[in-house]
Amino acid sequence: MEKLEQQQSLKLDTLTKYGTDLTKMAQEDKLDPIIGRQHQIERVTQILCKRRKNNPCLIGDPGVGKTVIAEGLAQHIANATVPLKLRGKKVFAIDMGRLIAGASNRGEFEERLLKVVDEVTQSNGEVVLFIDEVHTLIGAGAGGQALDASNILKPALARGELKCIGATTLDEYRKYIEKDPALKRRFQVVEVPEPSTDESIEILKGLRKKYETHHSVQYTDEALIASVCLSKQYISELFLPDKAIDLIDEAGARVQLRGSTQLVSSKIPVVTEMDIEQLVSSWTGIPVEKVSVEESMRLLSLEENLHRRMIGQDEAVEAVSRAIRRARVGIRDPSRPIASFLFTGPTGVGKTELAKLVAVEYFGSEKAMFRLDMSEYMEKHSVSKLFGSPPGYIGHEDGGQLTEAVRSRPHKVILFDEIEKAHGDVSNAMLQILDDGRLTDSKGRTVDFNNTIVIMTSNIGGNLTGDFNKVKAQVAEELKNNFRPEFLNRLDDVIVFRQLGYLQLREILDIMLEGVYQRIETKNLMVQVTDRLKDKLVEEGYKPSYGARPLRRAITRYVEDILAEGVLKGDVEEGDSVTLDVNSGGDVIMY
Repeated sequence: MEKLEQQQSLKLDTLTKYGTDLTKMAQEDKLDPIIGRQHQIERVTQILCKRRKNNPCLIGDPGVGKTVIAEGLAQHIANATVPLKLRGKKVFAIDMGRLIAGASNRGEFEERLLKVVDEVTQSNGEVVLFIDEVHTLIGAGAGGQALDASNILKPALARGELKCIGATTLDEYRKYIEKDPALKRRFQVVEVPEPSTDESIEILKGLRKKYETHHSVQYTDEALIASVCLSKQYISELFLPDKAIDLIDEAGARVQLRGSTQLVSSKIPVVTEMDIEQLVSSWTGIPVEKVSVEESMRLLSLEENLHRRMIGQDEAVEAVSRAIRRARVGIRDPSRPIASFLFTGPTGVGKTELAKLVAVEYFGSEKAMFRLDMSEYMEKHSVSKLFGSPPGYIGHEDGGQLTEAVRSRPHKVILFDEIEKAHGDVSNAMLQILDDGRLTDSKGRTVDFNNTIVIMTSNIGGNLTGDFNKVKAQVAEELKNNFRPEFLNRLDDVIVFRQLGYLQLREILDIMLEGVYQRIETKNLMVQVTDRLKDKLVEEGYKPSYGARPLRRAITRYVEDILAEGVLKGDVEEGDSVTLDVNSGGDVIMY
């Protein structure tokens, strides 16, 4: 009775203004059900019941459920399933945004925080504070406000008058709280690991009813399982269960919206596994739906499709096609990159072109290829540009070119052009990427490469001629002299490209001219190139040691330049159809 009167006499105006009473929300059934995490909730309860150092600090990655543990404690208090010391207590979550908002005058923020601390201390232990992102309060802000905030909290924490549950990430804990020994010893660390796949599925099943009511849909068990498994495989930059919850939430909204645009029906829309697959595809830009009959035919005829664009490199096309099929069907090792290749051979024979085709075939766009010229990373100091400069050096905050590119878009082809020119430290880093599918950048963040296709090109053996099998054997020996055995062993395949012959160059010419025709059509012009001019272009562009690049220059000189000159002179106008030919003197003419 005395405790009830004490609670009724509590003045919690500031706490109510800048915080949320989680216990009251639990009593009103406004919190999501708590599935699992009982070990962490029990640990927090034990720490709060201690006489000294009774302030738990929840540490875990974003989205693993730190806030849910505070909500779970509030629910246990509301249900009276806690020790006597905690029964009837109130758990208030402080909103730092509301606490700081509008505090423009000097000292206004500190005054608000002092009022919060005073109300908690005057409650004689009846109020437990929960501060999410506690590092924003302790040493994280600019302008001195955060430092003042930590100084306000320290005396109350030291005297044991303030019971506080903090939550932050491991990086922020080390960066801000661990550096202050006086503050660190007041907090007791409670680690909150990412839940396993099975635990995440159970969490989603527990939340199913809330989301079904909110979206007016139904979720199949397969949809919940797919949201966990697919998010774990393809959305590597976020954490379970948060990313899986985001999936079922947006899938519910999408299915409900789709149902509302159709004719009125008494049936409740159902979120299926296919809906989750389509949503993951739209998020990541890669196909994750089950292989359809049509796509099965496309995958089986992948070599044929690639051969239309890649002339004279049968072994390369077959190896790449096998890797794409393995990845698409889902029988590859998910902890490693989708595939890893070393393309070697003469310049201009299609090594980079095949990498572009892989990006188009698997990721749907040529823009999904990220190219790094290894000649820029020949010196030891330049390697830091890939992974980020060490702390204290210029460029540390910018991160590395490679790691930031994969963090921002994890699903892509990464092309390391002329890998033999790179410093040895690059090869050392590649070992970790090829074997474990991950890399740690200069800020200590782990970047996943398990949704990338790694392709390296090299000109080693490009000057070798003769029987192709002998050339391959010689290239293998040269590779051993340039790369360590453990590096070569981690590759899925080393592919030696052939030199291009005259007939193959003629086929490549037709492909290149097709690109010219398409560009010209946008100008409302029709162009035809005669066989005589094609013969001249191949003769001009046939230099075996340089591959197809001289052919591209010949097209620029004898086709594109002639057309451009005709347009400028007024000889060619919009809507015209022109033919390019060669006269008896060997000059290119247009009529």
